[in-house]
Amino acid sequence: MSDSTAPPQPFQQAVASLRAVRPRPELLVSSVNAPPRLAPYTWAFSVEADADHAAGDELGDLEPDTSGRLILLHDPAGQDAWEGTFRLVCFVQARLEPEQLGDEMLPVVGWSWLTEALEGAGAEYAALGGTVTQTSSVRFGDIAGQRRDDDVELRASWTPRGTDLQPHGEAFCALVASAAGLPPIGATSLTRRSG
Repeated sequence: MSDSTAPPQPFQQAVASLRAVRPRPELLVSSVNAPPRLAPYTWAFSVEADADHAAGDELGDLEPDTSGRLILLHDPAGQDAWEGTFRLVCFVQARLEPEQLGDEMLPVVGWSWLTEALEGAGAEYAALGGTVTQTSSVRFGDIAGQRRDDDVELRASWTPRGTDLQPHGEAFCALVASAAGLPPIGATSLTRRSG
């Protein structure tokens, strides 16, 4: 007899495949609570990276240079806009270097981080859409002594094909690594990002 409260088998398989992702050592991956009202079944994980910290170092209380969340949505009935029963939603935020401020090509480059990561991981998908936004925050009052924050934010969603989502999880980790300015695996960075 099956447990009627258990998530459907396809959702369990999809979550298991995302849990099987083994990111590069510079990335800190952890499970997080997914927004519950987006779909009948949800699951999420976060990834943090800081190009100034060596692989394996804990970030501790420091705010990472780059962070992201990947949220898995599942509606067994499907949704027309999704073109399927699963949807992946991602959000990535990365600090900009001073020379990147005002770069009109940055949104195009930011979007290519995602599309190239999906292609490189062999992640098959449909209905990909999203935005890349440059933001600038200046602090005032009691927090005025802290630095100015200039960031790039990427928000995107797509429909994965099948329930083996490991390539999509690997692509998301590659996206965060690219946004953090980490060199390709096996390469050494010649310069360090400034803090």
